[in-house]
Amino acid sequence: MTPLRRKIVAGTALAGSACALVALATGIFRPAAVSASRPIVIKFSHVVADETPKGAAALYFKRLVEERTQRGVLVQVYPNSELYKDKEELEALQLGSVQMVAPSLAKLGPLGIGEFELFDLPFLFDGYASLHRVTDGPVGRQLMARLDEVGLLGLAFWDNGFKEMSADRPLVVPADFRGLRMRIQSSEVLDAQMRALGAIPDAMALSDVYAALASGVVNGTENVASNFLTQKMYEVQAFLTLSDHGYLGYVVVVNQTFWNQLPGSVRSVLDEAMKDATRFANDIAKSENDAALDRVRKEGKTQIIELSPQQREAWRAALSSVHEGFQRRVGKRLLEDAYRAIGSGRTEARRS
Repeated sequence: MTPLRRKIVAGTALAGSACALVALATGIFRPAAVSASRPIVIKFSHVVADETPKGAAALYFKRLVEERTQRGVLVQVYPNSELYKDKEELEALQLGSVQMVAPSLAKLGPLGIGEFELFDLPFLFDGYASLHRVTDGPVGRQLMARLDEVGLLGLAFWDNGFKEMSADRPLVVPADFRGLRMRIQSSEVLDAQMRALGAIPDAMALSDVYAALASGVVNGTENVASNFLTQKMYEVQAFLTLSDHGYLGYVVVVNQTFWNQLPGSVRSVLDEAMKDATRFANDIAKSENDAALDRVRKEGKTQIIELSPQQREAWRAALSSVHEGFQRRVGKRLLEDAYRAIGSGRTEARRS
C-alpha cells in the first residue's frame, strides 16, 4: 500500500460515535440547533478490496464527508462484497437497503440500460484522455440521465483501468482462446467478445472468481491488475497477457428517493466531496494498477506476456465484429457520438 493510501485508510478507520444532525450555515457545517438526533448514515457497498482505486476512493469520500459535516453524515463503507455480490448490490440500492454503490459500468445493462455497455466494447479507447472525452462530455451526461428511469441518480464516473487477459495457458494470438472457459461480468458485449475469440463465456460474481479459477471451473478471466492482485488471482493463473483490450470503470449511484429526502445543504456537501473523490480516484487509477502489476511480477507465480504491435492488431481485428453487432443495443447514435468524441476515425467507417 502506498504512503498516501495508508494515510487515507488510517484517517477513515476512526471509530464512529453518535453526533448531532448538522446544518449548513454561512457555507460551513455547524451542529443543528434542533434536538440532538442520530447522524445521517450512508451505507456504501462495493465488491473490491480497499487496496484498489475504487476502494481507496470510497474511503477518501468517507473521510471528506465526515470531516466536512463534523460527522453529521457518516459513510459506512463495506468492501469486498461484505454485504452484497455483484448482481445483488443494485437491487439492494433500489430497495433502500444501501444508499450508495459503485458498480462497474457493465452492471447497468441488466437493469435495461444497455447503453452503458458501450464501455465494454473492446479496443474502444486509446487511453484515459479519449475515455474522459466520453465520460466528461455529452455522452456521459446522456448516460447519467438514463439512471432516473430506474430510480437511481448517478453522481460520478470513477476510473479503474484497462483490462488484461489471464488464463492457465499463454494467450498470444486469438486462436489461443479457442475452447477456454472465461469468466466475465454479466454483459452481453463481454459475452460476444469472448465468443468472437472462440472462448466460452461464464458470467459470475467477482467474489466467486478465485475459487472458480482454482478449481478449474473456468480457465481464465479478464480484469485490471489491481483486482488481479488483491483478489489473489495470480495464485491460480499461470499467464497474464497485457492486452489493455477493454476498460473497467464504475458509476457511483445513489438511491434517488434517499437523495431527494436529504437537506439541500447536505446534498451540496456530498456533491463537492464526490467531485474531490472522483479527481482522487482518476488520479491514482493508472499508478495503482502499475504498482499492482509490479507486485504480481515480484510474486513470480504468473508469467507476464507483452503483445507486439502486430499481435495486438490481430486481437483488434478478431474483435471488430463486436462493435458492429452491438450498434442496436448500445444505440447507433450514441455510439457515433462516442466515436466522434474519442476521435478514433470510426464514425465514417461505420456509416459505410
